[in-house]
Amino acid sequence: MSISFIQKIYEGNNLPLPEQGNYENILSLLEKDGVSPQVYYLLKERGLLGDTPIFFQEGLRRLYQESLFLNLYIKNQQTRILECFEESRVEVIPLKGTLFAEKYYGDLGARATSDIDLLIKVQDLTEAVQIVKSLGFSMDHVQIKNHFHISLCKDIPGSSIPLTVELHWDLLWKRTANLNINDFWNHALVTGGYRYVKELSGFLTFYFICLHGWRHNMDSPKYFLDIIQVAEVLGSEMDYHELLTVAKKHQTLKRIIRTLSIVSFHFLNLDHFISLPKRRTAMWWDAHPVVKDTQPNKVKSYLDFIDYQFFSYDKVHHTVREVVNWIGYGREGISRTK
Repeated sequence: MSISFIQKIYEGNNLPLPEQGNYENILSLLEKDGVSPQVYYLLKERGLLGDTPIFFQEGLRRLYQESLFLNLYIKNQQTRILECFEESRVEVIPLKGTLFAEKYYGDLGARATSDIDLLIKVQDLTEAVQIVKSLGFSMDHVQIKNHFHISLCKDIPGSSIPLTVELHWDLLWKRTANLNINDFWNHALVTGGYRYVKELSGFLTFYFICLHGWRHNMDSPKYFLDIIQVAEVLGSEMDYHELLTVAKKHQTLKRIIRTLSIVSFHFLNLDHFISLPKRRTAMWWDAHPVVKDTQPNKVKSYLDFIDYQFFSYDKVHHTVREVVNWIGYGREGISRTK
């Protein structure tokens, strides 16, 4: 699994890189996991790219360039959308995507993205939909009950996969948390000379990225890389005690502790996570979904899933609601309403 190779990159400049014969498989895994551009960026930043085989370097460079070209197109589309929000005086906050890549990786192509995620205020939803539609996007599907975003799509020239714009008015299902989305708006920062287009503060970006990783049960190396990268960029500015205080207030504390505990378990030597104010002791995370290069332990994998699905909540009644939701909607419903 590509997570093993990424772990070695973070171990230091004298790390033992894989044998020549393993690089072809590693390149395939990195591409499959969608983290080739990030790994290319990390190897270059740490001066390790030249220690890898030429075909591996060229393969990573090709995948990075593909990411860069797609991100350039997406950035152009997003800029047009944001300018329309600004002209309409509708507040909006871009989430993840190309602006995230530029700010936290310092390189537009260093983090692949395939859609545009925007946070809007629920009272502006109708107008926001019309703004996006005016630029050639159409509704992807009917709004789902209990969901907190809707999708609009537009075909990309030369691609079989359309560009999707997701309009979010919240970040979590309200019935399993007490997250106050107004806290995100109240601490948002103006950006790019705009008045109505804003960005999350560094602190809330890290909080959001952790919640985003939790929603996907950290099942891809890309969630680890984003959390680690934001932590490295923020450095001492990131207040982990305050993070836990805010999470407790929002009733997301177990989610944040679980997420950071998993990151620290797989990346033992990262300074940012060595002295976390609170973490869970290692449980069955050697069988976590992100680790697939060893023989899976079915019992541990099952326990990890149950722990994530039903015991990531701060309140007992939140767990009960999740169980009821699971019974009522099945796997598809759960993924839609978290």
